Amino acid sequence: MPSFDTVLEPDLVEIRNAVEQASKEIGTRFDFKGSSAKVELTEKSAKERELTLFGDSDFQIQQVRDVLVARMTKRNVDARFFDFSGKPQKMGGDKMKLLVPVKTGIDSESGKKIQTLVKGSKLKVQAAIQGDAVRVTGAKRDDLQAAMALMRKDLADLPLTFNNFRD
Repeated sequence: MPSFDTVLEPDLVEIRNAVEQASKEIGTRFDFKGSSAKVELTEKSAKERELTLFGDSDFQIQQVRDVLVARMTKRNVDARFFDFSGKPQKMGGDKMKLLVPVKTGIDSESGKKIQTLVKGSKLKVQAAIQGDAVRVTGAKRDDLQAAMALMRKDLADLPLTFNNFRD
């Protein structure tokens, strides 16, 4: 039975390289001289990673974010893997930080959304949540490719990747 897995897997090597490049650029830019602007990548656990943006003001944190997103884009890392929706936190004095979680693995809410999308599509495929991935199986390869196209179109807010395609 043909099948594939739908997953959220960022390229961690490229993310690390982009963070290093952004840090170098921040260190050499004139408008960041003498400030606390920097970017760090921390690993909380095997599945949880987080970017921390530091700056002296909201505006400077936005500038650091723009530099980071530009580096990520140049390294072909999708910006949808990062949740920049949080508010900057005051640390002490006039220093601020912004915590940006890196999305890895499909959470249960997104998995259910994918499952209902596949069931409501009238394609002859089934979707099953398996941990942090969703396995889609079907009788025909063309149905699976149609399901991939449907997920890419309707779930544009998730940077989905498809792997483990079996025929």
